[in-house]
Amino acid sequence: MSKRVMEKTSSGRVRKQLEALVRDLNHHMRCYHVEDKPEISDAEFDRRYRRLEALEAKTGLQLPDSPTRRVGAAPAEGFEPAPHRVPMLSLSNAMNEAELRAWDERIRRQLDRDEAVALVVEPKLDGVGVELVYQDGAFLLGATRGDGAVGEDVSANLKMLLSVPLQLAGPEAQCHGRVSVRGEVLLPLRAFERLNRLRRGRELEPFANPRNAAAGALRMLHDVDIERLRALEFRAYTAAEGLPKEVTRQSEILERLKDWGFLVSPETALCKNLKTAIARHQKLLARREKLPMEIDGTVLKVDALALQRDLGVLARVPRWAIAFKFPPHQEHTVVEDIFTSVGRSGALTPVARLAPIALGGVTVSSASLHNQDEVTRKDVRIGDTVVVQRAGDVIPQIVSVVKGKRRRKARWKLPKRCPACGAAVQREEGEAVVRCPAAACPAKLRNRLLHVASRAALDVDGLGEKIVDQLLEQKKIKSLPDLFELRKEDLLELERMGEKSAANLLTSLKRARKTTLPRLLIALGIPEVGAGVAEVLAAHFGDMDALMAASEEELLAVNGVGEVIARHIIVHFAEPANREELGRLRKLGVRWPTQAPVATAAASEGPLADKVFVLTGTLPTLSRAEARALIEARGGQVKGAVSKKTHYVVAGDAAGSKLRRAAEFEIKVLDEAALQALLENPPTRDED
Repeated sequence: MSKRVMEKTSSGRVRKQLEALVRDLNHHMRCYHVEDKPEISDAEFDRRYRRLEALEAKTGLQLPDSPTRRVGAAPAEGFEPAPHRVPMLSLSNAMNEAELRAWDERIRRQLDRDEAVALVVEPKLDGVGVELVYQDGAFLLGATRGDGAVGEDVSANLKMLLSVPLQLAGPEAQCHGRVSVRGEVLLPLRAFERLNRLRRGRELEPFANPRNAAAGALRMLHDVDIERLRALEFRAYTAAEGLPKEVTRQSEILERLKDWGFLVSPETALCKNLKTAIARHQKLLARREKLPMEIDGTVLKVDALALQRDLGVLARVPRWAIAFKFPPHQEHTVVEDIFTSVGRSGALTPVARLAPIALGGVTVSSASLHNQDEVTRKDVRIGDTVVVQRAGDVIPQIVSVVKGKRRRKARWKLPKRCPACGAAVQREEGEAVVRCPAAACPAKLRNRLLHVASRAALDVDGLGEKIVDQLLEQKKIKSLPDLFELRKEDLLELERMGEKSAANLLTSLKRARKTTLPRLLIALGIPEVGAGVAEVLAAHFGDMDALMAASEEELLAVNGVGEVIARHIIVHFAEPANREELGRLRKLGVRWPTQAPVATAAASEGPLADKVFVLTGTLPTLSRAEARALIEARGGQVKGAVSKKTHYVVAGDAAGSKLRRAAEFEIKVLDEAALQALLENPPTRDED
């Protein structure tokens, strides 16, 4: 292959990765800022955002709808748009002291100064960012952050908050013309608990957490909940317009906001250097559970406004401020039971049913134990008292067992038969997962349908759990292809399915018929074939027929495909039912463009040739097989043990002894974002 063709192919692959990341991040920004239903943790969003930033920096390519061009999400329907004359920016994050010290060194280097920079440390409030605009001291407008440039006009609801002054205090405030005050609307924990008691008494579903309750209240158009609005609290943290000239520091802004009648977080402190700022952060962390509101870290800001101006802002974040995040919440609870869940590939997953516990504003009642090896390693048993945390403050996980409180001796083991269909389960050599092999397993079909509807697969909007459950219960779907034979009459027989919803779902199914080979491979649900492996297979074989006909030897020749993945692919397409299913999908109009096969470079010729990687822990978005595929596709080798010959250790959550071995040998440790950056921009021989 010519160098020009290879460069074009690589460029196309990078653009596809950018497009996929942008779609994914925009989706999650809308979930968080508009729908108030976040699907991933802030930490996970940050990791994906950093990956996008790294790709854009290395390629010089920024898509028109890239979230790096904006903050938050577009205004919600039903509210008048409210442009921000000064953009409402977001913040970059520091997850540990090392990242915070790097930020401090960076700003001092940019300011060309050796002496310490005074910092204001404020609690990072877990609420909803808003702007209040005053004209000649009188309240004029209240708006949400929106996308940072345009928010939603929620003035009527904000006026109901007792902590929002309708008239600025003090004679000085009357002569400033236009004043713009920024801050956070939050629901204090005591009010959150009181409102939930009232809702339970009225047989209403309680609010999931204080932030969602606050965001939902601000966006009420009809049947406004005055009681909830009255319980909200506005805390001011800056003024974007209207400050007197004599105000030259962030600490002075906060004092002026108090004079004008605003509530400013009393936990805020002025620190003379980074050391005292970190001490303040640690003090707030120690008081976290005793504070009257939810906070998830601290915000550090350069105090002098002149230095802020010198440092400037990036497209989305100011250089002069950073959010220093707290570690995840942890609590103790009891394992009431361990049950088995059956996934789309037939994988049996043990799930711990927990005595409900409030954890970071959310009630947690279950946690995945992943597989039998994990249950054995952590030695989790029914009746155990365990330490639970929300990974990234979202996903519940069991950290450890408090063995001093153990009462039962019986160990838990996965069943030998599938709990959904009764088939004898199987565990292939070299795999940690036990699977149900039955093609007709109802649990597998349910999860396959939900998987097919996901954004990574065929992206069928409107096909959620409730719809899938009804379709299966009423036997309107008995196999995956039946999905594309649904008629409007079938859908109208479902509960709460109107004409418009049925038409929208059918339109989405019609659109899903036109897909790509990688998406179709993901939709088929072949074990270990996720986004990364699917891209590699599609590029190598070009079309489904060539892949289906491939021998194990031909599959193993693909960089990134090892024995386990090759075996799964062979087994999947050797099954007549799977071939028949694919044939039916074709007859029902599912299509994907074919392409000329692209022979991948031999490992010895790849940019990471002779580099040895070891994987440990659970990565945020990549499975172990996908990470291996991406590394091997670029010539790297993935080994199972750390040695002096190892060049990189890629570590995710729950990394074990391999991480300690990496420290002993002084081997470079990469998280997923750093791995992605390395894969996109491998070091040259000189850099090595």
